[in-house]
Amino acid sequence: MAQEFLTTFEEDIRAVTLTPSEVNGRYTIHVNDKKIFDRKEYGGFAEIKELKQLIRDIVAPEKDLGHTDSKTRRES
Repeated sequence: MAQEFLTTFEEDIRAVTLTPSEVNGRYTIHVNDKKIFDRKEYGGFAEIKELKQLIRDIVAPEKDLGHTDSKTRRES
């Protein structure tokens, strides 16, 4: 996923940092210290397109994600 984010947002983000957690199963995504995704709160893992949309909405709201901009589980 990190590589996918770096490829999609190559002009918008400089790095993806993976930080181990002391809590098993924790999976969160932060952009500029703001939590935008938490696996436990979401109730599972999101699809990559959903995560890309969440990131896009913060780092490049005007960016068109093409086919990835289709309806997501949250919008259903």
